[in-house]
Amino acid sequence: MHSPAIHPSEPATVAALPEQLTMHVAGQVLGQLSQALATQQAPTVVLDAQALRVFDSSAVAVLLELRRQLLVRGKTLQLAHAPTRLQQLVTLYGVGELLPA
Repeated sequence: MHSPAIHPSEPATVAALPEQLTMHVAGQVLGQLSQALATQQAPTVVLDAQALRVFDSSAVAVLLELRRQLLVRGKTLQLAHAPTRLQQLVTLYGVGELLPA
């Protein structure tokens, strides 16, 4: 697994999610994204899920934890290009308001 692509710009920083985000790699992905986003200055972070193909409910947990970390720093999280199945998981868990697209 390679480091996430981070593209800082005002008013948002865009970070790409990997192709795979399952329970087997969730901790690693969370750590990489947390570290990469820790120094970003933009008030909004957009997570681009366009590459995401293989995932499970761990993806929702990672997104929620990233959101929590960003909120602590006064930043917001938006999800872009989320696959339909990920949107369905977010809705199923009742966290759609927390993870806006």
